[in-house]
Amino acid sequence: MAVSPGRWPALPALADPATEQVLGSGLLPELAYAFGGPFHFLLPDAFDANLRVMQDALAAAGVDGFVYFAKKANKAAVFVERAAAGGAGVDVASAGELREALGHGVRGEHVVVTGPAKDASLLRLAVQHGALIAVDALDELDTLITIALTGRVRPARVLLRCLPPDQLHSRFGMNENELATATDRCVQAGDALRMEGFSFHLSGYALQPRTDLVGRLAERCLKARVQGLEASRISIGGGLPISYTDASSWHSFLAEHHSRYYHAGKTFRTGDFYPYHSPKAGPVALASLLAATPEGSQQSLAEIVKDAGVELLLEPGRALLDQAGATVFSIQGVKDRDGYQLLTVDGTSLSLSEQWFNSEYLPDPRLLPQDTTGPAGTYPASVGAATCLESDMITWRKVGFPRRPRTGDLLVYPNTAGYQMDSNESPFHDLPLPPKVVIDQTDLPRPRWRLDRHFA
Repeated sequence: MAVSPGRWPALPALADPATEQVLGSGLLPELAYAFGGPFHFLLPDAFDANLRVMQDALAAAGVDGFVYFAKKANKAAVFVERAAAGGAGVDVASAGELREALGHGVRGEHVVVTGPAKDASLLRLAVQHGALIAVDALDELDTLITIALTGRVRPARVLLRCLPPDQLHSRFGMNENELATATDRCVQAGDALRMEGFSFHLSGYALQPRTDLVGRLAERCLKARVQGLEASRISIGGGLPISYTDASSWHSFLAEHHSRYYHAGKTFRTGDFYPYHSPKAGPVALASLLAATPEGSQQSLAEIVKDAGVELLLEPGRALLDQAGATVFSIQGVKDRDGYQLLTVDGTSLSLSEQWFNSEYLPDPRLLPQDTTGPAGTYPASVGAATCLESDMITWRKVGFPRRPRTGDLLVYPNTAGYQMDSNESPFHDLPLPPKVVIDQTDLPRPRWRLDRHFA
């Protein structure tokens, strides 16, 4: 039975023409039948567009910069290929990710290796291919210097990762004393090592702390050059937000948020949700960061890095994957509850990762019904997974669908390419991992598609 639409807070995803073309093409039911389970479809043209506008924002500010795609955000090979074709690099944190980047066309010198406590085999491989290495600790730096001195193939290229002064609880990076010691050791290493600058990564999405820290690191670059080091690059990591919905929908949702709108009265702290709307997102956030003035300075950040002769490095993941794909489940069971339905789909929340971080992926899923002749209305339903775990819910929230969901209908979760698709995927219950379908062309009567060439 339909209910009053005013009772059910909604969070509609921003419209995306390419996604709409795929949804309206009739392709998805055929793919669901062919794969016999959930799948992801990828829109690499969106990745290309996001990369271009990011590069354009750097150019418009007159800043020398370089973009690395944070590979951890999505395992698909197509995005690495598009990064290489678009003049970008790739940010990796394991030997497997490094091999994937090299194997899909990224030049070694366009790879940056991040992450804590990198083992000797990864460091050795990175040095051999001329990758840039963000050094997280003094012992890691010592290991790297030893590898560079004994290998003598080429100098190790390094950034020194700093511990953010306002995030001293972080387990990543070096404090002021450690950075000073690391800088001295880089000098002592001589030609075995090229110290190219500094890096950091801040939790959260605030822009001013990033601006302030770049300003301080620009000064540190100048001091390091006095010691004879190159010190001409600063990596700001990722953390550029994107918007999944509009401002009005987001603020209305937060105002109406209550446990009664969730299956089993589930409670979430709104502070644990991703900020699904940001007034400054993607390239606008980057432009705002470059135009901002660091604390204690009279110049914009763009002017500071230009005057210091510093190249700004970015490692975005989600911001490059905005609208670059979606996730499709089939409904395989429907139960009626008190005033809502409980749907069971043919996959698990491991394929929609936000649910495994004490949070919920909030953008409304789209219902693609097999039969569109039923009465329209508002039909609230939560979505559970095909496992024996009580907590394995894909959507705890009671989403108000415009038609009554039925077995065999499809649910499409929008804009999932950034971190949602595969961060936590697992063949639990021996269920196969959902395949990734690359949509190469959406402007045809039937979109052209192929399987992604990532088989690991």
